[in-house]
Amino acid sequence: MPDTTRPLAEGPHTVIRPYTYADGPEFTARARESRELHSPWLFPPTTDKAYQAYAGALIEGRGRVGFLVCERGGERGRGSTTGGAIAGFVNINNIVEGAFLCGALGYGAFAHAAGRGLMSEGVGLVTRYAFDVLKLHRLEINVQPGNTASIALARRCGYRLEGFSPDFLHIDGAWRDHERWALTATE
Repeated sequence: MPDTTRPLAEGPHTVIRPYTYADGPEFTARARESRELHSPWLFPPTTDKAYQAYAGALIEGRGRVGFLVCERGGERGRGSTTGGAIAGFVNINNIVEGAFLCGALGYGAFAHAAGRGLMSEGVGLVTRYAFDVLKLHRLEINVQPGNTASIALARRCGYRLEGFSPDFLHIDGAWRDHERWALTATE
């Protein structure tokens, strides 16, 4: 079993580490505090039961992996090497192996961390981890056109706009159009 008390990667202001079931209370409290920031784009779990299912799919599932972006140091009680408060999350979904070696990035900041550059650093750390450790060749980010903050984050992290996909994902009761952003390991 992997050591979840140590970061997978570290930057000047953040660390990334795997989800744990024990993160549920902090994660769901931060998700509830961030409802206004996330709506109408994102709906992270806000109850313990929902978090356990969500985290379980990332911890124990195949074809996806999740990372918590945590502030360096802080008051979590597990020591500064594991990071402090959870600033946000980055998941790599729909990982395809073989000739494709691709995954789809999804991410969200929590309100207390928004606008502080923590997610830019966190997405950068996950991107490098995906290419260097997971050996993926390509990462994609699919963003609704009106989600300007998410588009700006993809752009800041070096992803390029590849196209437009009508009715791409079913979110909040309807099929939503998305812009496709991507980056390859060779870029």
